[in-house]
Amino acid sequence: MQLTVLPLLADRKEGEFDIFKALLEALEKNNTTLEDQDVLVISTKYVSNSQGRIVELEKIKPSEEGLEVSKSFQLKSEIAEIIIRESDKIFGGIGGFVITSSDNIMAPNAGIDKSNAKKGRAILYPTNPYQTAEEIRRKIFLKFFIHVGIILVDSRLMPARIGTSGVAISCAGIEPVLDMRAKKDLDGNPLKVTFQAVVDNLATIANHKMGEGAESKPFAIIKNSGAKLTDRKIKPSEMAISPDQCVYVRGLSNPPKI
Repeated sequence: MQLTVLPLLADRKEGEFDIFKALLEALEKNNTTLEDQDVLVISTKYVSNSQGRIVELEKIKPSEEGLEVSKSFQLKSEIAEIIIRESDKIFGGIGGFVITSSDNIMAPNAGIDKSNAKKGRAILYPTNPYQTAEEIRRKIFLKFFIHVGIILVDSRLMPARIGTSGVAISCAGIEPVLDMRAKKDLDGNPLKVTFQAVVDNLATIANHKMGEGAESKPFAIIKNSGAKLTDRKIKPSEMAISPDQCVYVRGLSNPPKI
């Protein structure tokens, strides 16, 4: 059967709100239903809004470190301060962008986003994204008695590529990675290091349909994904590796001696 993606229009909400209730409202608004084995993709920004993870920049008082980062990377001091608070490590950057890592999620400016936020505000990543995804999965099961996968998606710049693509910040109820090692390619050669990033691939597909601007489609239902669903709790370590194991980070920090 053919994979299909159904983005759902949803009402924009102010202040904290119940993300599961918002999902039910969106399903009714779009006259559609969730079915067993579907994968539900949710915008991280919508989740962050539901959690009240929005900061008013004028209320942020920069520290000395924040002022230093602001000066080094030509950022507003308030943004620089939030980046410091939201990051486990800062690797470097260029004017306007700081490359950071938080919970092994690498992102420019710690994932902070001023799009789809009112002027003078910024949206942060959700709190406990894996727990949030798991809670949504369980509520769907208790409400509809069906098994679905949950993916929280954000858009991300990729190394040496123009534009953004989707990336899974967390997931629940779905096996995130397919281990292809020991399988054979077309010529019969065994694969030695290949893992297929299942949830990231699905996140990108959904993100393409959900849009990046004023589409107001924070949910998308993927049908016939072919992904393996599961009841076990997914750990963050299953989707991300530490920066010191990343081929890009290690490679760029170890230039050739010429």
